[in-house]
Amino acid sequence: MIKGGGIEKGMYILFKGDPYLVAEREFVNPGKGAAFTRCKLKNAKNGSVLKETIKTSDNVEEANVYDRDGQYLYADGESYHFMDIETYEQFEISAQILGEKGPYLKEGDQYRIIMWEAEPIDVVIPMKMVFSVTDAPDAVKGDTVTGATKTIVVETGLSVQVPIFIKTGDKIRVNTESGEYVERVNE
Repeated sequence: MIKGGGIEKGMYILFKGDPYLVAEREFVNPGKGAAFTRCKLKNAKNGSVLKETIKTSDNVEEANVYDRDGQYLYADGESYHFMDIETYEQFEISAQILGEKGPYLKEGDQYRIIMWEAEPIDVVIPMKMVFSVTDAPDAVKGDTVTGATKTIVVETGLSVQVPIFIKTGDKIRVNTESGEYVERVNE
């Protein structure tokens, strides 16, 4: 058990019998009254989102989660399929649970899979990842206004806004939390 004031972003707590990921957390200490924590909680089993206010004096149960390494194999539209790299056991995670993380997964790459009661509930992806550009429209001559951008598509199907000098075949680094272009990568 942890106190409401000890809740941190990224931890898993049990709320109403289900594991929830603390997606956002704000500590509020009003001038009058007791302090509290405002949380945005994402249900790790079905992807639904709740906004809750928890008093700092209230006890919250931390979810007993563990992780295992898994290799991403493929997606079938409804689920993402992984293989445990030690036992070669295959398992899947619903696209609804992964939400916006799905387009960042690269086939063959290894990821840390968060498990709860022997069931996969989340995938941990790096904060920044490198992708190959597969489709980039050509820049139009004279279109050089400061900060000009265009939309390109990377190897996983993800669309990203990038500067106009990015071409098909380039490698770019993308921030996976915001979905924004970071830099061109020269390898």
